[in-house]
Amino acid sequence: MPDEAKNEQATSITESLFEAPPLAEQERMIEAILFATAEPQSKVQIENRMPHGSDVAEALVQVRKRYKDRGVNLVKAGEGWAFRTAPDLGFLMQKEQVEIRKLSRAGIETLAIIAYHQPVTRAEIEEIRGVSVSSGTVDMLMELDWIKLGRRRMTPGRPVTFIVTQSFLDHFGLENSRDLPGVKELREAGLLDNRPPPDAAFESLNEDPADDQEDMFS
Repeated sequence: MPDEAKNEQATSITESLFEAPPLAEQERMIEAILFATAEPQSKVQIENRMPHGSDVAEALVQVRKRYKDRGVNLVKAGEGWAFRTAPDLGFLMQKEQVEIRKLSRAGIETLAIIAYHQPVTRAEIEEIRGVSVSSGTVDMLMELDWIKLGRRRMTPGRPVTFIVTQSFLDHFGLENSRDLPGVKELREAGLLDNRPPPDAAFESLNEDPADDQEDMFS
């Protein structure tokens, strides 16, 4: 028997000797993995820690169902899975939360443009905003791990693009960027006016690019 055939047979015998644990045990293993890790874990990362033959996808579905009405929920953030405090119990953790200062208007606008138009280049961001984007604004968003570099455009100069990160999705409780609120939701939340102020048409033309040089946080 050729060596290759022997190796395949040996592998088959080894795998048959160790059957995958019952689904309930796989669920316990996934709980242990996720509770022990600080960052969300992707399906592949979980599979690499599980016994051979485990059905990680089905186990995740069952764990998510079981924790649906518990104090912590299993949520998906981007490609990762993590346990998070149930939304209606968030008030219990308020004393433990770090106070976050608000982003400046330049930071909010830049982040929103990237989130809604990704992948987007710096030139495209500046075209949408109507003013230049300072390096400080982009650097701060990258330090917060809310945006990162995407693929280069196949255009002259091959400019880099920006996209939002999994940390951004996790921070705002989004499964993916398609879950971002639409214009209607933003208006209902009071984040957008129903109509622009009288001088809005001239603001983008008269806005001083130096404003962007100020600190991102106000």
